[in-house]
Amino acid sequence: MTMSTKRLIVVVGATASGKTDLSIALARYYNAPIISTDSRQVYKGLPIGTAYPSEEQLQMVEHHFIGELELTENFNCGEYEKQALERLEKLFKKHETVVAVGGSGLYIRALCEGMDDLPEADEALRAELMSRLQNEGLDSLLAQLKELDAEFYEVVDRQNPARVMRALEVCLVSGCKYSQLRKSERKERDFQIVKVGVTMPREELYDRINRRVNIMVEAGLEAEARAVLPYRNCNSLRTVGYVEMFDYFDGKTTFEQAVELIKRNSRHYAKRQITWFGRDKDIAWFNRGEEEQIVKYIDEQFGESDINS
Repeated sequence: MTMSTKRLIVVVGATASGKTDLSIALARYYNAPIISTDSRQVYKGLPIGTAYPSEEQLQMVEHHFIGELELTENFNCGEYEKQALERLEKLFKKHETVVAVGGSGLYIRALCEGMDDLPEADEALRAELMSRLQNEGLDSLLAQLKELDAEFYEVVDRQNPARVMRALEVCLVSGCKYSQLRKSERKERDFQIVKVGVTMPREELYDRINRRVNIMVEAGLEAEARAVLPYRNCNSLRTVGYVEMFDYFDGKTTFEQAVELIKRNSRHYAKRQITWFGRDKDIAWFNRGEEEQIVKYIDEQFGESDINS
């Protein structure tokens, strides 16, 4: 079998680590489009809270899965895998290389390896979990998930009820840990994949997160959250930045407290991202700003001294 000449460069890292800047640099170097692997940037109307690429960056490079879906649309890893592979097939007809970038571990896994064949949804159990979510809150479900599958509890997005409920559902239906059932054989892809990650000292990352939140607030995060308030119950908005603002609107916190909670929860999310990506032995890690070393590594992995020539 002849190795495909089509190449996917996957850029990963924690929130605020500099993934977007690196992806733009690589896309311009390799004359490649960018496909997002961010589970929230795919929705319309959230440019500030989900840190869309800037207008200038969007003009520099062709982007996909940025602001494409309505807030009311349900979109999961399986659907992303299907649509992203279809999009890649079209892009590879015009480009040798595509850059994928984002911090959603499950989306990256779906794109590169495929999703696992997990048990079908149990409607009765789903209704029961939804009732518990409404009556007891997400913490109750998280406590049970920690008891049944401590490994997945450590990496799950704890502000995403749909993901928590799905993991619980699988544990209860199968009698097995969700984290174990997800470790099935990876699906073969008809393109080469190289993964690179951006890393930095934890203190520096946390400082960048805090400063990014300040910038978001100055850019109008509150107004953006108010604009999407009618859709607050959609899964698309159960995410850091909006949940805290909604609590502020409800009078549960002050504005200053909401901003501090966004910073704290963003740091917690970054910590879970680091844990998740740290388990992927295919990722080569580089410090922010090491573009030359990254290009050299990518070229070596693809077996070419200069793809861009």
